[in-house]
Amino acid sequence: MRKLHNPRVFAMARLGALPVPANHDVCAFTKSNVFDRWADEAAGVRAVETGDNIISMFDVIGQDYWSGGGITAKSVTAQLRAIGDRPVEVQINSPGGDMFEGIAIYNVLREHSQEVTVKIMAMAASAASIIAMAGDRVEIGAASFLMIHNCWVLAMGNQFDLRETADYLAPFDQAMADLYAQRSGQPVDKVTKWMNANGGNGTYMSGSQAIERGFADALLSADSMKVDDAAKARDLDINELRALELSLVNAGMNRTDARARINKIKGTPGAALEATPGAGEDWSGLTGLLATISAT
Repeated sequence: MRKLHNPRVFAMARLGALPVPANHDVCAFTKSNVFDRWADEAAGVRAVETGDNIISMFDVIGQDYWSGGGITAKSVTAQLRAIGDRPVEVQINSPGGDMFEGIAIYNVLREHSQEVTVKIMAMAASAASIIAMAGDRVEIGAASFLMIHNCWVLAMGNQFDLRETADYLAPFDQAMADLYAQRSGQPVDKVTKWMNANGGNGTYMSGSQAIERGFADALLSADSMKVDDAAKARDLDINELRALELSLVNAGMNRTDARARINKIKGTPGAALEATPGAGEDWSGLTGLLATISAT
């Protein structure tokens, strides 16, 4: 039995796993404007504390084509296996990614036998906010953000295809609303309004708002996080490519063709960036890349 901090968390801890999609071809993404905000306010923020029972999530959720990394349920499962039957700390600074991969990671963390403490170092948006809800205790920086919204996918087709996609997503939106409501103690209809807010872009909560609304338990101390300049440069470089890919797909191009076009103009045919992007490569052409693709 986990050590639990309060009755609300106990109620949340007894929830079952969230449903995972039967059709793995459907991916629920983070919108490009979330990546933009993460780049402006959260890139490069890292935790000061390290340890062999800490899982760091300073990346997108799901496999990331551009970095060759990403946080996956498989990688989290492997880390939990290595940690063993001990309490776990999960450090998050992520703009999100694949919502369904986030659900899978949430389920993996919920199965851990000991207490899970989540620390939101700068941002837990979209899929990362779901993962944050797996914590028996959630701590958040005063200048950090938690962001919740409905599943967001890129879909094409006629009215029947799109209606089928909407019907397919509805149960997952409801399951997330129920999870957020159970964790926070807020009414489901209020949580749903937050998820639907701002033209479907969802709601950002500051550290104090997240605590006030029940999504987090306490503030992190300011000295528990730092800005890593090298990591920030890398985050920003790769983020440009992620956002550009989403923009092209949103304009009607499939992901394979979008990636091929970006790689062709960028001049690096490999799927993942080599070694440590931003640490030594010449990324000065990204502005020109964006302009060139925008003009095509």
